[in-house]
Amino acid sequence: MQRGQAQWLALAALLAGATAIGTAPLYVRFSETGPVATAFWRVSLALPVLWLWAWQQDGARLPALICQHRSRLFAIGFFFAGDLAVWHWSILLTTIANATLLANLAPLFVTTVAWMFWRQKPGPGFLAGLGLALAGTGLLMGPHVTVSSTARTGDLLGLLTAAFYAAYQLSVTRGRETLSTATLMAGSSTVMAVLLLIIAWAGGDTLLPQSAGGWWTVIGLAITAQIIGQSLIAYAMAHLPAMLSSVGLLWQPVAATAFATVLVGEWLAGMQWIGALLILAGIAAARLSRKNTQ
Repeated sequence: MQRGQAQWLALAALLAGATAIGTAPLYVRFSETGPVATAFWRVSLALPVLWLWAWQQDGARLPALICQHRSRLFAIGFFFAGDLAVWHWSILLTTIANATLLANLAPLFVTTVAWMFWRQKPGPGFLAGLGLALAGTGLLMGPHVTVSSTARTGDLLGLLTAAFYAAYQLSVTRGRETLSTATLMAGSSTVMAVLLLIIAWAGGDTLLPQSAGGWWTVIGLAITAQIIGQSLIAYAMAHLPAMLSSVGLLWQPVAATAFATVLVGEWLAGMQWIGALLILAGIAAARLSRKNTQ
């Protein structure tokens, strides 16, 4: 497969993964367990599938790979555990749109870190695309800005989520240079499950669903967001520059807001639709900018 075709395939995987993760806030809203416990079930229920996939990919080399890269896998798992724990609380305290959009300000962190430490200086076209995408997120979240203390706390947690998410994206991009997507997902998800269980227990979360519907909620979250969504994104990050991946993931708040509109009645205003179009324009501009400089 030619390089250009591979990158377009990776971009498609990134957008598909972001769409799958865009359903996650709805599962969190309807879950019968606490927010961090819901994150634990999202990860732990996916582990058997992820480990089978990893064994199919790497076979007898798997234990050695896990041992050799244990520090990197722990870092990836730590950052994503922090991301999920904080984000799930944010979803319960503010609107789905606010929680998801603020969490996706991660490109600001990614761009800064990639520039400072890896000398990946963004070009003017990429910066223009990023500006369009961020302007779009501002328009999309504008009508949902609130002044209540609960919502403000949720919004602040959304910003903290962005910091964790940026660290996760950068760690995954580096991790995929030496590990397969399957092994990276299986190893880091095991770390995440342990950390999230400890946090949920220490925080007094309700740990077990109370009904069959509650179990199907966490099972659906594990399949859609963890197995499908995160695996597609991990694959895409191995084939796309860190800054482009971070902008592409701005599709996630568009998907999440659309799902919230249809299923929980968080209707978009006219300017929010303009914001969604600006985000798409920003992703396209960033993609074309990278193509023209390679």
